[in-house]
Amino acid sequence: MIRLLFFVALVLALGFGFAWLADRPGDLFIVWQDRRIEMSLMTAVTVIASLIAAIMISWWLIRAILLSPRTVSRYFRANKRDRGYQALSTGLLAAGAGDAAMARKMNKRTKGLLKADQEPLIHLLDVQAALIEGRHEEARKLFEAMAEDPETKLLGLRGLYLEAKRQGADEAAQHYAETAAEQAPQLPWAGSAALAYRTREGKWDEALRLLERQRQAGTVEASEADRTKAVLLTARGRENVDADPASARDDALAALKLAPAFPPAAVVATKALLRQDNLRKAAKILESAWKTQPHPEIAEAYVHARMGDTSGDRLKRAERLEKLRPMNALSFEAVARAALEAHQFDLAREKAQAAARLQPCEGLYLLLADIEEAETGDQGRVRHWLSQAVRAPRDPAWTADGYVSESWEPVSPVTGKLDAFEWKVPVEQLAGPSLDNEPQGEPFERAMASLPPVRGPDGLAGAPTTVAMEAVKPAVEEPEAEPPVVISKADEAPSVKPSPIAQPDAEPESKPQPKLVAAAAAPNGSDGKADAPVPHDEDKTAKATVPAADASTAPAPEEAAAEADAPATPADPEEDARAKEAAFLTHRPDDPGIDVNAEPEKPGRFRLF
Repeated sequence: MIRLLFFVALVLALGFGFAWLADRPGDLFIVWQDRRIEMSLMTAVTVIASLIAAIMISWWLIRAILLSPRTVSRYFRANKRDRGYQALSTGLLAAGAGDAAMARKMNKRTKGLLKADQEPLIHLLDVQAALIEGRHEEARKLFEAMAEDPETKLLGLRGLYLEAKRQGADEAAQHYAETAAEQAPQLPWAGSAALAYRTREGKWDEALRLLERQRQAGTVEASEADRTKAVLLTARGRENVDADPASARDDALAALKLAPAFPPAAVVATKALLRQDNLRKAAKILESAWKTQPHPEIAEAYVHARMGDTSGDRLKRAERLEKLRPMNALSFEAVARAALEAHQFDLAREKAQAAARLQPCEGLYLLLADIEEAETGDQGRVRHWLSQAVRAPRDPAWTADGYVSESWEPVSPVTGKLDAFEWKVPVEQLAGPSLDNEPQGEPFERAMASLPPVRGPDGLAGAPTTVAMEAVKPAVEEPEAEPPVVISKADEAPSVKPSPIAQPDAEPESKPQPKLVAAAAAPNGSDGKADAPVPHDEDKTAKATVPAADASTAPAPEEAAAEADAPATPADPEEDARAKEAAFLTHRPDDPGIDVNAEPEKPGRFRLF
């Protein structure tokens, strides 16, 4: 474009000059060797311009002829280079697509058209073809050769690092990553790999220096660098909290400045300050962290910050946390646990239920079960809360790559990734019980609706444990008199009806006792005179006294003599069963084998439970 403009400008200048001369005619005389040459001025200028143009054209032709061999050679060399680059491009595309045959073919063609020392991409195509074909040993040698060349050194180091990782050679991979990170900290793969190896070995100082170099090189963003530095400082402070509390305190406080909502840093700072007997500052740090992001570890450290505190003092500290973050499930849970330790069961139950309404989880239902176990001892209510805990969502925990840890760790034990642990609900491997058929409503409200009433040892609903025990004592110490057993003739025995057993603290009602058949109670082959059934007493030796029969019910002397002379007949099984049942009903009312509240379903039947 510039040449075209220059040509147009030159033509315009020549035209303007010739027009100017045409408007101003004149004659030109030249005298050379006694000869006079006369011409017009326009003719003279035209001759001079033509002469200059002829000289230039002649020079161009002569120069083209002289330089033609070089020009022809340059043309063929450029053509060969273009075909080589075309083959190289095709080979790289084939290698990326996984076409090993085409990549190998284009590699050979490229080597014939281009020189390997002039084009490093030829080595890359060669090693990619070797990797596709599975010749890893040859590929490793090619990577080593590339690592020796300054122009392809980083590419060779990355290839060697990947091959070492593939073979499981962690030490070799670490060496290649460290070398690449030292020479080029701006490489993301080298920096992250070297940082992971240093943190896995606990080299926190070296990891911090490498992170600073990466930040200066612009490899990581400022927010990500601050988070990573906070994790490294927390890890170093936790390691030095026992040996050097001062440095651990400084590291933890610096980490809190970079990441204010990082609970492990607050816990480490608290431990270091408590080592230095600085309880006030430790409490301020925990309170500030609790306001920013409540966490169970912060609550645990705050409530148990001072050694030697009573349970009441710990309860006051938990209530302080609730004031800082009201209407929070973690605040309610902290107060509930502290109240349980202080044996304030009403407050513990109230706060635990409030926390379960906001965020029902397994730990809160287990806490409610502990409260019932400590206060009432009612196993029915305890089992109810345990069953709700089984069905409730799991508690949040420190989780990284599917691994659940009891405490925070800077590095994942599975993959070695830095800052991999997160406070979240662990992923369930198996699905829990289906709740599709359950009634609609909040989970905790359904649990409260199905909560059984409190039962004491006597089985009475709603009776406190202490009252029930006091009610049972008199019945055990002073057993009531056993009712008498009346023996009559078999043909006059009515149907047996069990009499209700009196409560321990109530007077037994006077009801007619059942009549038993003498023949049923007498052994086979006896003379018909039956002893009274033996009641189920503790000594198992006492026998029931038979009262004298009334005159109205006593048989005549003739009938008695006839019965005495009659041969003994075998006892009827049904009458024998009724006799044994009646004898069983005459035992003491405090026998542990009978439920005192149970009513018989049918006359003549009884239940043990």
